Amino acid sequence: MTAPGERTKTRGIRQVLSSFEEVRAAVVQVTGLANRTLSIYTHDLEPGIYDHDDFLETLKRFVLARTFARVRVLVTDPTRVITTASRFVTMGRRLNSYIEFRTPKASQESHPDAFCIADDQALVYRPHADRWEGMSDTYEPGVARLYLSRFETVWNASEIEPELRRLQI
Repeated sequence: MTAPGERTKTRGIRQVLSSFEEVRAAVVQVTGLANRTLSIYTHDLEPGIYDHDDFLETLKRFVLARTFARVRVLVTDPTRVITTASRFVTMGRRLNSYIEFRTPKASQESHPDAFCIADDQALVYRPHADRWEGMSDTYEPGVARLYLSRFETVWNASEIEPELRRLQI
């Protein structure tokens, strides 16, 4: 039992990820933990992850349950996303007051990693976006804030991606 005024550390669930299926499940889990913001740094919005029904349904529940929800997505190479039909992008176009896509400016340093951060506490991190090895943790504020800080820097210097925002009528 803790004394009044003492805080107990919430323990998260940490996982080492080594396969596509593990990464997809971890992204869905972390998305489900978001209360205010979801920040995604991806190279090409991996369709097997971000266009999967489990992710899209979890994301939709998050966005529609909270009027203050915000999803920010940095896509470093939007070429594939622009030329293919992405259901995540389509959802983002419909819910554009909640979901925003941006592209880092060419002058910004490109990072080889990819990550998804819920609020400033839970994350999925892959040091190489072209591989599935990485880690996830449902409660690791120190590490989440470290990557969120880097995300914020790139986000604030990035541009809205007009091709991902345009409504097709």
